[in-house]
Amino acid sequence: MSKAPVHIIMGSRSDWPTMELATKPLQALAVDYETSIVSAHRTPQRLYAFCRDSETNGTKVIIAGAGGAAHLAGMAAAMTWLPVIAVPVQSKYLKGMDSLLSMVQMPKGVAVATQAIGEAGAYNAGLLASQMLALSDPELQQRLVDWRRAQTDAVAEEVE
Repeated sequence: MSKAPVHIIMGSRSDWPTMELATKPLQALAVDYETSIVSAHRTPQRLYAFCRDSETNGTKVIIAGAGGAAHLAGMAAAMTWLPVIAVPVQSKYLKGMDSLLSMVQMPKGVAVATQAIGEAGAYNAGLLASQMLALSDPELQQRLVDWRRAQTDAVAEEVE
């Protein structure tokens, strides 16, 4: 098994078009990651095993994306001490509000860092995971500083 520091989990394959955006900043910053489908409702034993094993297999940050009832991030956070970043995936009927409200209503003592609904949230989850890792990785910290500088430099000062 890989020793990737970031593991992106999602409730189903249908979440991948959104969750794939979490990989973009990770790739840009050269942060290794893995992806898995782990459903809180349909594969609870897989979720349990994932959380149990993540503490010893090199995972340092978990990004969890789910739609609808969206219990994946909260359940993962309840079963591991590792930081969990939640991404509410846009749902068919309630446009992701159901997912967002589920994720931000965690009980005291079970922390989840919830991002925005959908694509921006997934992208920012990858960025936030990189920032967390950069706290103890000076080389990643420098790549992050350079990435931010390039992002700032890419913004025009004038309308042409």
